[in-house]
Amino acid sequence: MFHLSVADKPRVFHLSVFYQGLAQLEILCKQLYETTDTAVRHQAEKALVEFTNSPDCLSKCQLLLERGSSSYSQLLAATCLSKLVSRTSNPLPLEQRIDIRNYVLNYLATRPKLAAFVTQALIQLYARITKLGWFDCQKDDYVFRNVIADVTRFLQDSVEHCIIGVTILSQLTNEINQADTTHPLTKHRKIASSFRDSSLFDIFTLSCNLLKQASGKNLNLNDESQHGLLMQLLKLSYNCLNYDFIGTSTDESSDDLCTVQIPTSWRSAFLDSSTLQLFFNLYHSIPPSLSPLVLSCLVQIASVRRSLFNNAERAKFLSHLVDGVKRILANPQCLPDPNNYHEFCRLLARLKSNYQLGELVKVENYPEVIRLIANFTVTSLQHWEFAPNSVHYLLSLWQRLAASVPYVKATEPHLLETYTPEVTKAYITSRLESVHVILRDGLEDPLDDAGLVQQQLDQLSTIGRCEYEKTCALLVQLFDQAAQTYQELLQSTNSSAADITVQEGRLTWLVYIIGAVIGGRVSFASTDEQDAMDGELVCRVLQLMNLTDSRLAQAGNERLELAMLSFFEQFRKIYIGDQVQKSSKLYRRLSEVLGLNDETMVLSVFIGKIITNLKYWGQCEPITSKTLQLLNDLSSVRKLVKLSAVQFMLNNHTSEHFSFLGVNNQSNLSDMRCRTTFYTALGRLLMVDLGEDEDQFEQFMLPLTAAFEAVAQMLSTNTFNEQEAKRTLVGLVRDLRGIAFAFNAKTSFMMLFDWIYPAYMPILQRAIELWYHDPACTTPVLKLMAELVHNRSQRLQFDVSSPNGILLFRETSKMITTYGNRILTLGEVPKDQVYGVKLKGVSVCFGMLKAVLSGNYVNFGVFRLYGDDALDNALQTFIKLLLSIPHSDLLDYPKLSQSFYSLLEVLTQDHMNFIASLEPHVVMYILSSISEGLTALDTMVCTGCCSSLDHIVTYLFKQLSRSTKKRPTPMATDDRFLHIMQQHPEMIQQMLSTVLNIIIFEDCRNQWSMSRPLLGLILLNEKYFADLRNSIVNSQPPEKQQAMHLCFENLMEGIERNLLTKNRDRFTQNLSVFRREVNDSMKNSTYGVNSNDMMS
Repeated sequence: MFHLSVADKPRVFHLSVFYQGLAQLEILCKQLYETTDTAVRHQAEKALVEFTNSPDCLSKCQLLLERGSSSYSQLLAATCLSKLVSRTSNPLPLEQRIDIRNYVLNYLATRPKLAAFVTQALIQLYARITKLGWFDCQKDDYVFRNVIADVTRFLQDSVEHCIIGVTILSQLTNEINQADTTHPLTKHRKIASSFRDSSLFDIFTLSCNLLKQASGKNLNLNDESQHGLLMQLLKLSYNCLNYDFIGTSTDESSDDLCTVQIPTSWRSAFLDSSTLQLFFNLYHSIPPSLSPLVLSCLVQIASVRRSLFNNAERAKFLSHLVDGVKRILANPQCLPDPNNYHEFCRLLARLKSNYQLGELVKVENYPEVIRLIANFTVTSLQHWEFAPNSVHYLLSLWQRLAASVPYVKATEPHLLETYTPEVTKAYITSRLESVHVILRDGLEDPLDDAGLVQQQLDQLSTIGRCEYEKTCALLVQLFDQAAQTYQELLQSTNSSAADITVQEGRLTWLVYIIGAVIGGRVSFASTDEQDAMDGELVCRVLQLMNLTDSRLAQAGNERLELAMLSFFEQFRKIYIGDQVQKSSKLYRRLSEVLGLNDETMVLSVFIGKIITNLKYWGQCEPITSKTLQLLNDLSSVRKLVKLSAVQFMLNNHTSEHFSFLGVNNQSNLSDMRCRTTFYTALGRLLMVDLGEDEDQFEQFMLPLTAAFEAVAQMLSTNTFNEQEAKRTLVGLVRDLRGIAFAFNAKTSFMMLFDWIYPAYMPILQRAIELWYHDPACTTPVLKLMAELVHNRSQRLQFDVSSPNGILLFRETSKMITTYGNRILTLGEVPKDQVYGVKLKGVSVCFGMLKAVLSGNYVNFGVFRLYGDDALDNALQTFIKLLLSIPHSDLLDYPKLSQSFYSLLEVLTQDHMNFIASLEPHVVMYILSSISEGLTALDTMVCTGCCSSLDHIVTYLFKQLSRSTKKRPTPMATDDRFLHIMQQHPEMIQQMLSTVLNIIIFEDCRNQWSMSRPLLGLILLNEKYFADLRNSIVNSQPPEKQQAMHLCFENLMEGIERNLLTKNRDRFTQNLSVFRREVNDSMKNSTYGVNSNDMMS
C-alpha cells in the first residue's frame, strides 16, 4: 500500500460514500472511453480532470486499482499516478514513490492477465518513476537503479510473466531515451548517460541471451503468448540498439547518415560474430510477421560506428554481414512482405553508407553478392507499384557505389561497370512502362509527387553517369521511339486522346531523366565525348519543345511543361554562365543540329520559352512560378539584356502581354506572389544598362505609374469597387517589392525612392488605414515598406543637405503606428488564425523597425531635440504590440521570434535609454523573453538574446559604477531602471545560472556569444555566482571536487572588475578552456549538477 503524506490524506468520510464515488468514477471512465456522444464524453473528461487535480487523488487511485471492476478504471488510476509522479511542482516524497514502484511491480506480478492497455499504462508508470528517481538516494543506495533485479522474478515465472518482465525493460529503455518537455534537457542527458553506463549493456546482453534460448527451443509460434514473448524480446533488442548513446538525438526522418555510436565497452558483443549470426538465424526461423523487427535490429548493427573496430576486425565483421545479406537474397521467401522488403532495402543502403567500396570488394563473396543485389534492384524497379517508398534506399546504395568508383584504390574488380547500367535501364524502362498502366487503371501518378520524383532523379543523376555511353545510347533510342510515335499520333486523324496522353507521359519521364543526367555532370570527371552526348540529348529535348510549343494554342500538357522547366534548370546550372567553357562539344552539337552557334543563341531559346510559358500558361500557377524562377536565376547573366526578347519584356510588362499580371482573373490575392519574382528579374535586367538614365527608368515604370494613379482615383471617391482596388494595389506593391529588392545600388534605388516618395506614399498609408484587418492586403504593403527602408548594400545614402532619411523614418513610424493601433482593436483572435490575421503583420513591422533603426541613415537624436514624436510613437507602438503577444507565441512562430529578437538587439544596443525608461512590468516582460530565448532551439534567436543581455548588463554595470563614484546625479530613468533590477535580482540571477548551465552541460553551439554577457552577469552577482560555484563543486563526486574547484579558479584567473574589451576577450579565452576542462572532468562522472537545483 502507498504511505500517504499529510497533504495527500483523504478527508474523513464514510466508506460507503467512498465506494459510491468509486462507482461514479467507473461510470465516468466508461463514458470517456466507450461513448460515441461527444457531449457526454466532454462532460466525463471534465469531471475526470477535476478528479486528477483533487487532493485525495492518490488514495482514490489505489482504491481504483484494488477494487475497481473495469479495465478503464484501472487505466485511469495508472495514468493519474503517472501524472502525479511526473509533476515538477510539489513532487511526491521519495518514500511514497518507492511504495508506488513496489506496489506496481507486485500488482503486475499477481495479475498477469490484465487488459493489455492497463499493463502498458502500469509499465509506463514504473518506467517514469524509475527515470525521474534515477539519482535519488536512500542510505547511500540508488533505490531506483536495480531494474534487472526487479525484473528477474518475472523472467523466472510463466510466459505471461516473462512478457511483462521483458516489456518493463523495453519500455524503460525507451522512456529513458526520450527527452520530455517538462524536465530540463540537461537532466535528461545525465540520466540517459548514467543508465547507458550502468545498465544498458546488461539489458542488451540479457535480451540476446533470452533470444538465443528462445531460438534454441522449438518455439510454438502459433501459441499467442510465445509469439508475444519473442516480439517483446526483439523490441527490447531494437530499443537497446536504437539508444541515443551520445546525446545527438538525431532526427528519425533523416535516415541516410545514421551511425550507431556504440560505446567501446560493448566491443565484445560485436567482435563475437555470434551476435550478428543470432539475428540472421532468427530471420530465417521465425514467421514473416516478426522478421521486420529482426531486420530493424540488423540495420542498427550494420550501422555501428567504424571506429569501434580496427581494420582487420572491421573486415571480418563486414564479411559476416555480407554473408548474412547473401543468405537472405538467396532465400527471398519473406521479402514479398512490404515491411520486410522495406527494412531489407534499408539494410542494403547501410552497406555503403557505413563501409567503403574498397572494403566491400575485398569481401570473399563480393562478386556473387553484387550480382544478387543488382538482380534484386532490377526486379524491385520493374515492380514499380510495389512499396514505392523503399526504392529510395536501393537507389541510395547504387548512387553511393557509383560515386565511389573514381576513388576506389583496391585491385579487386568492383564490377559496377557491369551492373550499374542494368540498374539505370531498369529504372528508366520501368517508369516508361508505368505510364500506360497508371492511365488505364486510374492509379495515382508518381509524377504528381514532385518531391519524390526529384529525390529519385538526384540519385539517378549519379548512377546514370557511371558508364554514361550506355545511359545515353538507351535514352536516345527510347526518346526517338517515343517522339516518333508521338509525332505520328499528332499527324494521324483517328488517334485517340488516351494514346497521345500515354506518349506525353513517357516523354515527360524522359525529359526529367535527361535533365537529371545532364545535371549529374561533374566538371573534373567529364570528357569531350560525354559533353557531345549531352549535346545529343539536349538537341532532342529542344526539338520536342518546338513541337509542343507549336501546339499550345490548341492544347498543352502541364506535366510535360514542368519536366521541360526542370530540364532547363539543370541545363542552365551546368552549361550557362560565365564560368562555363564555351568550347564545349555540347555547343558544337547544338550548332550542327539546330543552328545554335553560341551561348547568346541558346539564351534566346531560354527567353523564348519563358515568354511562351508566360503567354500560354499564365493561369497555371505551378508553371508560372517555376518559369519565373528560371527567369530570376538567369537574370544574373548580363548578356541577356542584349536579346530583343528581353528588351520586349522590359518595354511591355503589362497584362496584355503577360496574362498573370492581370488583376481580374486571380481567384484570391495570395496568387499574385509570383509577380515579385518577375519584377526582381526585370529589375536586375534593367539595372545592367540603366546607369543614371532617368528617362529610361520613367519609361519602365509607366505601367506601375498608371496603376498607382488608378488606385488613387478609386480611393478619392466614396463609392469604389473595393475588390478591384485591393487587387490592383496588392499586385502593384508586390511588383514594387521585386524592383526594390533588385535595385541594390544607390543610383537606381534613389530613382525608385524619388518616384514613390512623396507622390504615392499616402496611398500606401491609406490602404493600411482601410484594410488593416485583411492580411492578404496589408502584409504585401508592409513588406514593401520593410524593403524600402532596408539599407541593402548601402543603397540608402542621402546627400548631406537632404532630409529624406528623416522623412522616410517618419513615414515608417506613421505606418507602424497606424497598423499597430488598428490591429490591436481586433481584440481576441482565435488561436488557429492569430498568426495569419495578426502576428504575421506584427512580425513584418518588427522587421521594418529593425531595418530602419539599424540602417545608419537617420540621426535619431534630432527627434527629441526638435520635439518630433515620430521615434516615440514607433517605439511605444512596438511596446503595445509586444505586450499583446504571449511569451509562448514569441518562440512558437519562427519568423516572429527572429524579427522580435533581432529588433530587441538593436534597441538594447542603440536605444538603451528608452528601455530603461519603461514601466517595471514591461522591463520584466522583456527580460523574461530574453531569459526564455536563451534556451531556444534556433541559434539565431539564442545569439540575439545573448547580445541583448550583454547590452543590458553592460548598461547596468556602467550605471552602478557611476553611482559608486559619486558622479553628478544620473537621470531619473537610470535610477528607475537600477531600482527595478535591485527589486528583482532573481531575474538576472536566473539568466546567469541558465547561461552557465548551457555552457557547462549542453551542446553549446554559440559559445562566443554566450561568453559575452556572462562576465557582466558574474560581476553584477558575485555572491550569487560564488554560491552557484559551490553548489556545482559540491554536487561532484568527492574525488572530483578539487578539480572542479580549480576549473572555476582558472575561469576568473587574471580577470579584472571591468567590462573593457581586453578584459572580455581574456574571459572568453578562459571560458573555452574552462568548458573543455569541465567536460573532461565530468565525462566519467554520473553526478553533475541538476539544472533544477541550479535554477532554484
